[in-house]
Amino acid sequence: MAQIAEDLLLLLLDNASAQPGLDNPRRGRALAAAVLLDLAYTSRVRPSIDGEPVPPGRLVLLDAAGPPDPVLDPALQYLRRTPRRAGDAIKALAGPSEHRLFDHLALVGALRPETVRHRGFRRQRSHPLTDRSRVGPARDALLAALFDRKPPAAPTAAIIAVLHAVDGLGALLSLNDRGWRWVHARAGEIAAGSWLDESPTGLAEVNLAVTASAVRQALAQLS
Repeated sequence: MAQIAEDLLLLLLDNASAQPGLDNPRRGRALAAAVLLDLAYTSRVRPSIDGEPVPPGRLVLLDAAGPPDPVLDPALQYLRRTPRRAGDAIKALAGPSEHRLFDHLALVGALRPETVRHRGFRRQRSHPLTDRSRVGPARDALLAALFDRKPPAAPTAAIIAVLHAVDGLGALLSLNDRGWRWVHARAGEIAAGSWLDESPTGLAEVNLAVTASAVRQALAQLS
């Protein structure tokens, strides 16, 4: 299950317009990065290291298996061809991953695609949420991590790290200057991996944090 990527898209859609609150190309890159982090969290991808036959910093596949997933499987197939730089993977997966996420979330009944008229003549796509059982807790967890300094679970930390890297927290929050100073400082701590020390972690969380570091650097270079 692409929990990180799915929750991120649901959060971006949780607004009055039922359209993603983050513009492209930032949205596509953020969702592609989240897909890579889902693979890392399920121990199927990690960055290569010095001493391996693969150049350092490439994303390499691990042997861990997982259930079939319409969003993650195509990303795995892409990475299976050859180890990729994180930035190359993000660019290649951005558009396809977003489309697959929309299709999958509509199929499972989390959202309902609609075409509406914009200003009387131009058609515009919207995606109103039909089930808030996931987006509500995901938003509560994100707000608690940012404002209450509650140790975030790994998926919440990954979402914050991705949004911080693409300067996308403004798509979810509306704050005054003081609030933004607080949020950027706290999000920066989480993105840098402070969450590993705030709550119990295992190999999956460590692999996620290591991969998130490579993904964050790639997003910064793409911006």
